[in-house]
Amino acid sequence: MVFSSLVFLFLFLPIVLLVYSSLRSVAWRNAFLLLASLFFYAWGELSFLWVMLLSIVLNYAFAITIDEAKEEGARKLSLLMAVFVNLGILVFFKYADFILTEVDLVLAKLHIQQIPIPLITLPLGISFFTFHSLSYVIDIYRKQAKAQGNPINLALYISLFPQLVAGPIIRYHDVSDQITERKVNVEKFAEGTRRFVIGLGKKMLIANTMAAVADKVFGMNLHELTPSVAWLGTICYTLQIYFDFSGYSDMAIGLGLMFGFRFLENFNFPYIAQSIREFWQRWHISLSNWFRDYLYIPLGGNRHGEWRTRFNLVTVFFLCGLWHGASWNFIIWGLYHGAFLGLERSGFGNFLQKIPRPLKHAYTIFVVMMGWVLFRAETLRQAMMFYKAMFGLAHPIPSEYTLGVLLDNRVLFILLLGILGSTPIIRDWLFPPTRDVKTQAPLPEVRQPAYRAVIRTAWVGAILSLSITEMAAGTYNPFIYFRF
Repeated sequence: MVFSSLVFLFLFLPIVLLVYSSLRSVAWRNAFLLLASLFFYAWGELSFLWVMLLSIVLNYAFAITIDEAKEEGARKLSLLMAVFVNLGILVFFKYADFILTEVDLVLAKLHIQQIPIPLITLPLGISFFTFHSLSYVIDIYRKQAKAQGNPINLALYISLFPQLVAGPIIRYHDVSDQITERKVNVEKFAEGTRRFVIGLGKKMLIANTMAAVADKVFGMNLHELTPSVAWLGTICYTLQIYFDFSGYSDMAIGLGLMFGFRFLENFNFPYIAQSIREFWQRWHISLSNWFRDYLYIPLGGNRHGEWRTRFNLVTVFFLCGLWHGASWNFIIWGLYHGAFLGLERSGFGNFLQKIPRPLKHAYTIFVVMMGWVLFRAETLRQAMMFYKAMFGLAHPIPSEYTLGVLLDNRVLFILLLGILGSTPIIRDWLFPPTRDVKTQAPLPEVRQPAYRAVIRTAWVGAILSLSITEMAAGTYNPFIYFRF
């Protein structure tokens, strides 16, 4: 069950909202939301519900132990055990196949008997709830929050369904107070509804249309790729991944508001960035901040000279790539971004600051798009063939998928709408931000003409109607988070 499904939209969500609103105390609301979240997870991954429950029980015990320990050595030992167990669970389910496969390749070259590789299924959302668990125990160790004595409240933080399978990654110290005390009012509920609908539209109307083209292109015989088709596939995937990821984040943030939670922003128009550094300040902000606060800064950050800083950046982005998936493509994608971040700290960064803004933007979007080829391709060979095709270095054979066939009027319209929607132009005209992106602190109110309220209402209504129509028609609706 995903947010962009009729079952979720017309059955699960209305029932949960109705029951939730009928409960008066936060304790009862938390208990009910926990049950709803466990049901939501079990609907799609019942066989692995025990993994998440085990994570909750273990981290509840680890945090209590850390909080109650008197000596620093005992606190640190408990934290190390918690990190080891959490990462051990993640490594076993997500990376064991990859590691054993690579080991077997080495053994085969050495003519040594290979290791049987068991079939290990990846539990849905394991990367997200593992990082939530790590955030919790680390925050307790750092004394940024008190250990949660109520297991229901901790279980709710880890399993809360709006952010369970697709993020954003919510750090414990950012929501610990909201778990025990929050309010829902008409204004917050309306804001959440609007935000959810906009996210739904991003997913159903733009991401899915772009996905249909990107999947066709990346699924083609590699020898059929022409430069124009390869570039079209890359552009469509660039828009698909943004509108899919940011759409799910919008829906999660909107759902959180409906239940009284205010989550931090996760995307801030990354495709308008003027550098790769700025791109990562705007893209998947919750993941970037998690790695910054829990890995980059503990490694030393930028406090020990340029070469150590570059090493720290590459290390962080190596692990960032690995977090996204167990394949060399993801690892190299992470190292690729880490390398550019290191490069921008050199003389090239000074040069970049001096060139005109259009050139800075062109550089950034080009680097990002080249990276998305690595991210989307199933193998390194496919990625290399894609690059060759994009730059006219291949010799393609005839194919049924020509540029004219793939880029019909509807796709062209959605592609142009996606490019426009990747900028703040529509947002700033219709929905000026009311809160700071980083802190969520209220901003001064911007007075708008009365007619814009009518346009806003019609805009949101049209998005909802069109999205429901797409769902009812059973159009292409991939869930790309299964890869992660």
